[in-house]
Amino acid sequence: MSHIHNDSGQHDHTASMYIIRTDFDEPKMMLHLHKKFHMYLQFGGHIELNENPTETIIHELREETGYELEQLKIMQPDDRMTQLHGAVLHPTAVVHSTHQAGESHFHTDVGYAFVTDQPPLNEPDEGESLDIELFTRDEIAELPKDKIYENAREICLYIFDHTLKDWQPVPTSTLLDV
Repeated sequence: MSHIHNDSGQHDHTASMYIIRTDFDEPKMMLHLHKKFHMYLQFGGHIELNENPTETIIHELREETGYELEQLKIMQPDDRMTQLHGAVLHPTAVVHSTHQAGESHFHTDVGYAFVTDQPPLNEPDEGESLDIELFTRDEIAELPKDKIYENAREICLYIFDHTLKDWQPVPTSTLLDV
């Protein structure tokens, strides 16, 4: 979906997925070469007017990666709320940040970490980037600055260094309760 807000200084809300494959000798982060920015980035997209962040993750996952939701687990801290009366409780994000996404436009992004021990069952949808790569932690750390935004690199490294060690994989079926 295109930007909801197009005027100078406005913000769009986006949702991102950082996917770690664990079926190798060491964990590897899946990133795709963004068609517009020509940089390696996480998967995700704009939260549409009729969606919440979890719904965005569910549909963007299939469109951009070819994964079925059931193939992944979402990383969650042990100490988190699991119920909230009268409200939809979303998974805990690894990061919730605002960054510049154009000359005078901003994205406020909520980023989630997922793990899987298998390749996607499907191909990404037509029109999506097919240039998907798997990177170890050290490979991400060493990517040239013209291949990955520094904030994306920092989030990836945080997930490798902290989230994988301190958070627990939770079945994504919990996302369907939203």
